[in-house]
Amino acid sequence: MTIREFLLPDVGEGLTEAEIVRWRVQVGDTVQVNDPVVDIETAKAVVELPCPFSGVISELLVAEGHVVPVGSAILAVTTDEREPVLIGYGVMSDVPQGAARALAKPPVRRLARELGVDLQAIPPSGAHGDVTSEDVHRAVTGDRIAVRGVQRTMAQAMVRSVTQAPQVSIWKDVDVRASVSMLEKMRARPEFADLRVTMLTLVIAAMVQGVRRCPEMNARWHDLGNGEAEIELHKEVNVGVAVAGPRGLVVPVLRDADRSAPQQIAQGLADLTSRAREDQLTPQDSMGATITVTNIGVLDIDGGTAMLPPDQSGIVATGRIMDRPWVVNGGLAVRPIMQVSTTFDHRIVDGATGARFLTEVANFLADPVRTLNEG
Repeated sequence: MTIREFLLPDVGEGLTEAEIVRWRVQVGDTVQVNDPVVDIETAKAVVELPCPFSGVISELLVAEGHVVPVGSAILAVTTDEREPVLIGYGVMSDVPQGAARALAKPPVRRLARELGVDLQAIPPSGAHGDVTSEDVHRAVTGDRIAVRGVQRTMAQAMVRSVTQAPQVSIWKDVDVRASVSMLEKMRARPEFADLRVTMLTLVIAAMVQGVRRCPEMNARWHDLGNGEAEIELHKEVNVGVAVAGPRGLVVPVLRDADRSAPQQIAQGLADLTSRAREDQLTPQDSMGATITVTNIGVLDIDGGTAMLPPDQSGIVATGRIMDRPWVVNGGLAVRPIMQVSTTFDHRIVDGATGARFLTEVANFLADPVRTLNEG
């Protein structure tokens, strides 16, 4: 009989750490190879991990709610097996064992007694999994929420965005009566019968049209050092779609939008948004976006400007559709109006190019049939 440690695997490209969300087993439970034992939260998704070997759970090495680096020991299993093999992840080398429980130094314990604080109820923030005096004071002065997972990744990305890329935002109000009419006709067609076709389908098609005329909006800036830089113009248009999921904002990717018909765009959107709202996305679902769209109109917002995602040169934001007075042929009419804005990296996209891109998007939405026929 030997005790083997299950090391936290890299379940996605570039993963460096993850949070232990929920243990599915307890000490003394018997497990078989590939039995689910723990749910972890990465920067992009909640992932269920299977056990790499059979045996009896001897110790849970990391408490729920703790964040540990990839390669850390998270679980100990008493087993007869000689070599741990986890399908899909492989065998990893040994690293120092993670903390099994929260600890506290004598001065911290004394402080907790004086303030009437239960140490066991305090999430530890110390480097070795210990409760610090700051943790104790925090418990009596107010609630603080640990910033982890999706929220932490989003916060880091936004700071990186504003510190690395000079950003400019512009916007237009668009009469989308023709788009609304086109959507109604699409929904009546048999091939769209089982799909929830929304304005976002046409917005993505409009973005593809804009990228064809303004490829700089689908690009990335590369610093080479010594003042040198390159601009990478992507060959494909992979659209990141911002979705409010149960753990916060996630951005799954609709791939090859430039080679997709409206039906394929609608199908891809339906799949991504459904899985995002059910928290079923994988880390790979949110990788590889070259341009992004966010529909703030679903939040009952008239319009606004979005922050640029890191390593992208453009993002489009759409507001809600509202009936408003609109000048038509010299007179006033009531039309469905939607604000469309774009934010771009001013190192890559100059003002004229950004304006031309937004105009292409707006023209498409104002008359999608004519634009598609011309295309």
